[in-house]
Amino acid sequence: MVAGNVPLTVAIDARLIGAQGTGDSTYWEGLLHGLTGLDDSTQFLLFSNAPKPREIPNSDRFHWVFLPGSNRWFSLVRFPLAAKRLGAHLMHTQYNLSPLAGRRGITTIHDVSFLIEPTWFQPKDRFLLTKFVPRAAKRAAKVITVSNTSKAEIEHLIPAARGKTVAIYNAAGLARRRVEASDCEPMLKELGITKPFLLTVGTRWPRKNMALVIEACKGLETLLVIAGKSGWGPEELGTNVVATGYVGEDHLNALYSSASVYLAPSKHEGFGVPILEAFRCGCPVICSSGGAFPEVAGSAAMVMKSWEPKDWTEAIHKALSSSSNLEAMRQAGFEREREFSWTRSAREHLAIYREVSSL
Repeated sequence: MVAGNVPLTVAIDARLIGAQGTGDSTYWEGLLHGLTGLDDSTQFLLFSNAPKPREIPNSDRFHWVFLPGSNRWFSLVRFPLAAKRLGAHLMHTQYNLSPLAGRRGITTIHDVSFLIEPTWFQPKDRFLLTKFVPRAAKRAAKVITVSNTSKAEIEHLIPAARGKTVAIYNAAGLARRRVEASDCEPMLKELGITKPFLLTVGTRWPRKNMALVIEACKGLETLLVIAGKSGWGPEELGTNVVATGYVGEDHLNALYSSASVYLAPSKHEGFGVPILEAFRCGCPVICSSGGAFPEVAGSAAMVMKSWEPKDWTEAIHKALSSSSNLEAMRQAGFEREREFSWTRSAREHLAIYREVSSL
């Protein structure tokens, strides 16, 4: 228990902050920015084996600690020992949690899709996640996840996590903003894209299920744009598809702000940050019912229960056929996105930190 007037000190494994275009980096960056908006004395030791990235907010409560070394040795040994040496009262990691963390370790597990359907993952990743994540959940004083859907799945598939898993919502990425049409045009031209177009965003892994929307859009005259890294797994793009690869934040904002509809076909997600980002940029959303998508989208998106491409084709036709329907979806998206906040998320994380510090 933290004594007297000594401020609570939290050690965070910060290696993913600044990582290129990942949902994990969005989580950690959002959490830190949310914490800067709170009037609180808690100090944070941010440990990494990389130099301090620009995404770290300026705050005298954040202290960057550089620990060189391989990722495996960092997470198992260097980070927990250095955190204890520097006086951290507790440690917060993601997925993996070293035995050296002691009884005040916290891990964030975004989802357990690797247990729900192992074939969505390559053998090495599947082996590591299956081996170490349940162990981390067992060691942790608290498990944080990002939706009630994910909480239920974690507690069902990892019995050791029952009774100590807490759902705290994410929010849209910090860089996401709506861009006026005139400012979008030059960036769309750079990417070789003309309107109208449909958009989907994500690394092209089997779980992301891009093949569904590629097939659904085959008979459409409207272009489908896929933004994100190439990933792995079989894929045939077709003639009316443009795969941009990874794009920077400005170009991604232009894509979200210009697309007629955002398509989210993933087979399973623990949350669904891109849905909120589309909402923020004024892009209507059609999404699957995979994982937490219905929980995040609420009634603001067209949520598809079907996994048949023809049903998605019909839904896209229906959305595009009515400008008033698109506008209603756009306004519903604005309202829904405002219900999610990194400040609220940070406040709920602080409550967990205080609870664990009292153990």
